[in-house]
Amino acid sequence: MSSFEASFGARLVAPDRTRFRLWAPGCEQVSVEIEGMAAVSMQQAGDGWFVAEAQCGTGARYKYRVSSGLAVPDPASRAQAGDVHDASIVCDPDAYQWKHADWNGRPWHETVLLELHAGTMGGFEGVAKQLPLLAELGITAIELMPVADFPGPRNWGYDGVLHYAPDAAYGSPEQLKALVDTAHGLGMMVFLDVVYNHFGPDGNYLGTYAPQFFRDDIHTPWGQAIDFRKQPVRDFFTENAIYWLDEFRFDGLRFDAVHAISDKDWLVEMAQRVRAAMAAGRHVHLVLENDDNSARLLERAPSRLFDAQWNDDMHHILHVLLTGEREGYYGGYVGQPAEKLARGLAEGFIYQGEAALLPGGPSRGEPSAHLPPTAFVFFLQNHDQIGNRAFGERLTVLAQPQALRAAMALQLMSPQIPMLFMGEESGATQPFLYFTSHLTADLAEAVRNGRRQEFARFAAFSDPALRERIPDPNDEETFQQSIPHPDPDTGQATREWIASLLAIRRTHIVPRLEGARSLGADILGPAAVAARWRMGDGQVLVVSINLGAAPVPFTPGSGTLLFATEGAEGNVLPAHAVLAILEPSA
Repeated sequence: MSSFEASFGARLVAPDRTRFRLWAPGCEQVSVEIEGMAAVSMQQAGDGWFVAEAQCGTGARYKYRVSSGLAVPDPASRAQAGDVHDASIVCDPDAYQWKHADWNGRPWHETVLLELHAGTMGGFEGVAKQLPLLAELGITAIELMPVADFPGPRNWGYDGVLHYAPDAAYGSPEQLKALVDTAHGLGMMVFLDVVYNHFGPDGNYLGTYAPQFFRDDIHTPWGQAIDFRKQPVRDFFTENAIYWLDEFRFDGLRFDAVHAISDKDWLVEMAQRVRAAMAAGRHVHLVLENDDNSARLLERAPSRLFDAQWNDDMHHILHVLLTGEREGYYGGYVGQPAEKLARGLAEGFIYQGEAALLPGGPSRGEPSAHLPPTAFVFFLQNHDQIGNRAFGERLTVLAQPQALRAAMALQLMSPQIPMLFMGEESGATQPFLYFTSHLTADLAEAVRNGRRQEFARFAAFSDPALRERIPDPNDEETFQQSIPHPDPDTGQATREWIASLLAIRRTHIVPRLEGARSLGADILGPAAVAARWRMGDGQVLVVSINLGAAPVPFTPGSGTLLFATEGAEGNVLPAHAVLAILEPSA
């Protein structure tokens, strides 16, 4: 039975009786309108809260009447009868019967992530069907891009406006729970990406009855900033995190772009409250996306707040080495690439307080060398880094194949936590584009034009005619093109190769990850480094990589050979080569 009870929303108090709670500080009076019943006046409960109980149960459809001309869905709706503007549905949190109720998760260091988009895989049931193949591959956790209800049937998920309601385009709450349950039966964890830095542009009514939810003095790239100075606002999002972990039994959450949250103390408060709410002995993992590179949020003592952060620095330096691209934020990774790669492998963050682009410009980051390597999620591709490209190209069409393989081997042999992006495991070459299905023509046009204008600052898109070729996010074909398929020629071989690397990781690296610490990294050449880590059992893992086009002098160590590309075991490290050795403890 779910023990979670949120401040917001509708909650069954008996099979045929529901309690409704709404924070509407901008209203003098509110009523709840339940289909088939007379409106029920809600009572003021102080501090902007309105409450009511009504004789209705599971399946009842309702809206809140906040003014004579406006009835709105519940901001904490658990499910919608249609889309974001439609009625909310009373749900029974205990309706689903769990098959693996004794699952307590897996330790963080065992994590091998695959990020995926439920919509491109056939919804929650479609994802569940793919899980056996992913488990066989060696994936120990999937991470769903956001599923919170968004306008229309197609969206990345970052336009969500009803944070407690799984989008009906993917399936019902029970189907989402069945997906999580299926994964647990296979020994796999399930993570959920949540967005607490903004609401989407269509279907968010909070500003009409709770304008205090937002700040007028701060704006984000997506509009008004959320006012985390208000306790009800803090509670809305903290309880949302607990809700997904408790009621849906997700094993972890990834918090999108927390650098856009102005009140950083809320992150600490939220993490503490989430961990306090979890049952003893349960493994629950909290992961950040944070452009600020705030090492303090990843500390292990006096207590752990967040397990890890997506390591954009490592992505950026490897993307530069693999593609030669230099524009935008990649400009901060062009100079001294070997030194930057060495620092990222040895210390996690590359930028630890330096100006990221221009001398004298804004600094970024905090010292991170003292953190364990498992405090960083290491990826070569993800939804942002592919989909925020104008044409959504994957590295399979941007990089030289052998160089890409070397980078993937580095990723999977590194003590940092590896993450693949759906399709990467089978060599997919389809793009992953930015897609939406906004319901109004004006908003769809604004998004289309805004996306094309966004690329005007790049030299490659200085020609307006070329910008017009950038796919329209609202066109269904843009979504269809983003569905990944295995490469027909190399897909199976790619899967087998990745499976072999993950088997090495599972056997030789994962059991030694707890207590692993960096011993630094040496520069071998213009694009070549050798990184060393003392593992938890005292043995030393050495991973050497050359992403340059020419071989470099090299003296391999002695020990157990874990992995080597062809020709990488001599006194020269060839171009596009990797060597991983486990040296005995001194």
